[in-house]
Amino acid sequence: MSLAPLSFEPLSLALLGLVAAALLIDLALGDPPWLPHPVVGIGRVIARLERAWNHGPAAARRRRGRWLAILVVSGTWALGAGLLAILAWLHPWLAVAAELGLLATTLAAKGLAEAARAVAVPLAHGDLAEARRALARVVGRDTAHLDEAELARGAVETVAENTVDGITAPLFWALLGGAPLALAYKAANTLDSMVGYRSPRFADFGRASARLDDAVNWLPARLTALSLWLAARAIPGSRRAGALAATRREAPRHPSPNAGWPEAMVANLLGVRLGGLNHYAGRPSWRATLGTPQEVLSAAHIERTIRHMHGGWLAFLLLAMLPVLVREWLT
Repeated sequence: MSLAPLSFEPLSLALLGLVAAALLIDLALGDPPWLPHPVVGIGRVIARLERAWNHGPAAARRRRGRWLAILVVSGTWALGAGLLAILAWLHPWLAVAAELGLLATTLAAKGLAEAARAVAVPLAHGDLAEARRALARVVGRDTAHLDEAELARGAVETVAENTVDGITAPLFWALLGGAPLALAYKAANTLDSMVGYRSPRFADFGRASARLDDAVNWLPARLTALSLWLAARAIPGSRRAGALAATRREAPRHPSPNAGWPEAMVANLLGVRLGGLNHYAGRPSWRATLGTPQEVLSAAHIERTIRHMHGGWLAFLLLAMLPVLVREWLT
């Protein structure tokens, strides 16, 4: 079999190995600040098009918003695939190395754990001011007056939700289409984070981006909840009994069709309550509660959530091996 990346067939052992290697690179290196990141470039393109197109009547904004989603996602895929094709033509190993590097940029396991620990460490030492500053860097809610339990809740919710966006969903799409499809997923995710808000500015223009993000995360979010539950068997202190049924019951309460699945699962595995009252720019916003509180949220729950995150992506990869092995056995 040729090593050119375009010969990596979906759900093949070769592609699974490449994806696993990219995850190891992310765990070791994360996202070095000196290295250009594709998401930064994608974000700049979105920002320019938003300034140019987000005006006029609502119908026109919705139409341009659809074109924004189509062009950014398809353009990202085409650039990724084109780059790898050119490198494969020069030399197959150049393309393999590039695909490995691009795949690593779509993953954020190391960065997510570091961001959570930046909250947990000062919180464990009673430094609420530093914990508030650290949490403010990764969430949109107001953090200035949060106590220990609310700071821990913000960090736990962030890790739970972003286990999908930052790890398992990119893995899912990478296994189906390599780096180009994983990058296209990140483009959809970036669109949602920049314009997918229900605000006067983005309600019409960002509608297509928000719906696209919901679609591409639908299956990965549910598989992630299952993976978290499966992995919890190996994590001491996990409350697996009833967690699967509780998650299926509670996840639809979340305003997001996808975020509620990993958040509800983590809440039930930890035995804590997530959701509740948040404030955004001083305005209150109520989120349905998830989980049955058996413990008061604290800094220790952030570290436990990180362990569940790592267990979740590992179980996710092991689950991905099943269709790969079946495919190899049939062919």
